[in-house]
Amino acid sequence: MRQETVFVVDDIPANLGVLFDALEMSGFKILIDTDGNSAIEAIGQSMPDIILLDVMMPGMDGFETCRKLKENADTRGIPIIFMTALNEVIDEVKGLDLGAVDYIIKPFRVEIVLARIRTHLTLRNLQKSLEKKNAELRDALNNVETLSGMLPICANCKKIRDDKGYWNQLEVYISKHSQALFSHAICPDCVKKLYGEAVWERVSKKLEHHHTDHGEEK
Repeated sequence: MRQETVFVVDDIPANLGVLFDALEMSGFKILIDTDGNSAIEAIGQSMPDIILLDVMMPGMDGFETCRKLKENADTRGIPIIFMTALNEVIDEVKGLDLGAVDYIIKPFRVEIVLARIRTHLTLRNLQKSLEKKNAELRDALNNVETLSGMLPICANCKKIRDDKGYWNQLEVYISKHSQALFSHAICPDCVKKLYGEAVWERVSKKLEHHHTDHGEEK
């Protein structure tokens, strides 16, 4: 089973120590940074499964760090959980509006942090699985709807042999492998061949009268 990676960004050594011990005991791989600027570069290289991000840091704060991560197509999908001593509703709303999935108020309980991490990792994995299945379904549909490759066709009756060795009428085969619908008619050459020139002349005149009656050009 793949070991999931948690990237922790916090400038307080005590917080880092507590989180490192708890995450390591829970079986996670842990990466740490204390600065928003360097964290952005490191996250882009390591592509962790989830990020714990402190808000109040010197230099680039957590909000700006989150905004930059969400602007990058490569890191946009990584779940971010804010951890902060800011407990105003406006700060929590700001963090969620920036794209974070959760907001934990300090001082935090390790058990709560771990529970939130597991929840959002589960949600992210389910989302990835759904995206993969949707992509597979789209590929399968495209394969069904698109005829490609060499198709064995009888030189006499024009039937096509399918991958199970059965010979199908052309329209039956195409209907099975595409969304095309068929309506049946007889082309002029076949009318002449099957019924003779005289019949074709009568049919032509009827068609000519039909077009004239409906104001259609020939």
